[in-house]
Amino acid sequence: MGLRVGVLGVGPVGERIVSILMERGFPVDGEVAVMATSEREEVIGGRKVSVRKVSADSFKGMDLAFFAGKEGAKGASMEWADVAVRSGCAVIDNGGDLRMYPNVPLVVPEVNMGAVTKDTRLICNPNCSTIQMVVALYPLHRSARLRRVVVTTFQSVSGHSGAGMDQLRAELGQFVAEAPISHNPSIFARPIALNCIPHIDRFEGGWYTREEMKMVHETRKIFGEPNLLITATTVRVPVMVGHSESVNAEFVGPMDARRAIQILSDPASSPGVVCMDGPDSGHDASSVRRDPLERRYPVAGDLAKEGLRDSVLVGRVRDDSTAPNALNLWCVADNLRKGAATNAVQIAEGMLGLGLL
Repeated sequence: MGLRVGVLGVGPVGERIVSILMERGFPVDGEVAVMATSEREEVIGGRKVSVRKVSADSFKGMDLAFFAGKEGAKGASMEWADVAVRSGCAVIDNGGDLRMYPNVPLVVPEVNMGAVTKDTRLICNPNCSTIQMVVALYPLHRSARLRRVVVTTFQSVSGHSGAGMDQLRAELGQFVAEAPISHNPSIFARPIALNCIPHIDRFEGGWYTREEMKMVHETRKIFGEPNLLITATTVRVPVMVGHSESVNAEFVGPMDARRAIQILSDPASSPGVVCMDGPDSGHDASSVRRDPLERRYPVAGDLAKEGLRDSVLVGRVRDDSTAPNALNLWCVADNLRKGAATNAVQIAEGMLGLGLL
C-alpha cells in the first residue's frame, strides 16, 4: 500500500521532486498530486501533469506533502504548513521560512536523521549550499570535531530560479552576438554572463548577505554545535546547475589531508560522498599538460556522469600549512537534486525506514 503524496510548487525544484520520487521508486498510491497557486497543465519528467490549485482542502487524506519553496504571497510554509499538518499530513519543506525555528528539525539524512521523531510532522530542508558542505564535513567533524570553517561558494544560476537560468541564456546569446547585455537587476544585481557576483540574497547587518548567514546558522543547527566558528562568502557564477565550494576547515583533534581522504573515500564513514582525489593518470595530464603531479578533482560537469548526480563530490584535499589540524577541500553537488529535491525525498525515505510514515 503506497502513500498519498503531494508536491506544492511547480518550478525547477518541484519538478525534480516529482521526477525523483518516480526514479527512486518511492511508494506512491496513484499519481503524485501537484499543486500550485493556479490550475494549469505542465510537462514534468516528460509527462503532461494536471496541476491543481492549492486550497485548504488539498491536504485532506494526504499522507505526505513536499513544499518546493515559494508558492503563495508569503511562501508555501507560511501559508500552508499549518493547514497541511492539521489535516494529518507530514510536510517536508524546501523553503527557508521555518528552518531556524527551534522546534522544526533541519535535516540532512546522512548527518542528523535522528532529529526526526514519531511526533515530527514538519521537517525543513536546509539551503542547497549548506547541504553539500555538511555532507562533506560531517564525517571529518565526527572524527576530529570542527573548530572553524571558512567557505567560499560558487553557486549556479539555477540556485536562484528558472528565471535565473533564462537570464544567463539570454545574456550569453547577447554576448556571443556582440550585442549590448540586457540585464534584469531584479534577478541578479549585476550581469551574470561571464561574470562572478559576490552577492546572493539581501545584505544584512555586518555587511554579510542572507545566503552567507544561512550557511552559518544552518550548519550550527544541523551539527548541534551552536558555537561552531563559521564564516562564508557566497558568489553567483555563470553555471547552469551545480554549486561548488572551497572550504577551509580547522579541527580540535588530529586531522590531516591523508586521514581526511581515507575517511571521505570510505562509503561507510562518509555516506553520500564521492572522493575524487589522488594522482591523475589520464592521457591529457601526462602527454598534453606534462604535469607529473597533476591530481584528480571534481567539477560541476561531472554531476552528469552515471552514479554521481545525487552525490557530494570532494577533491583538492590538502593540508593547510598555516595552522595545525587544518585542511582545504573542494566540494561540488547538484543544487537542484542533492541540494534540494533529492535531499527532501531522502528525508521521506528515512522516515519510512524508521516507521514514521
